[in-house]
Amino acid sequence: MPHAGGCPTGEAKITKGYRLKARHVIHTVGPVWHGGTAGEPELLARCYRNSLALAERHGLKSIAFPAISTGVYGYPKELATEIAVREVKAHKGGVERVVFCCFGADMVVLYHRTAGLQARS
Repeated sequence: MPHAGGCPTGEAKITKGYRLKARHVIHTVGPVWHGGTAGEPELLARCYRNSLALAERHGLKSIAFPAISTGVYGYPKELATEIAVREVKAHKGGVERVVFCCFGADMVVLYHRTAGLQARS
């Protein structure tokens, strides 16, 4: 399995936030898209599950996610968004707030549509 900075694909690690406003940073490595036949959906789902579980273990009440793997890793945005929203909705625990950080209005619309929410103006 590919590794980045010592973190296997689909796994998550936590560090201090140091000079950031966030007290912690959870690092996860999403899969590179190879057409969906190399276990990519499960690996991406594990990114969200493992990150949320790590947040729970450290007593964190909020977490923010970018659209994992949808940039240079080429994961189709619609498929990745469905996995992200599904995994967050399925999570049961003490994380009270999840923010999906969107880079562009198209992603905001996609996340709102996938989550069944009205887009804010």
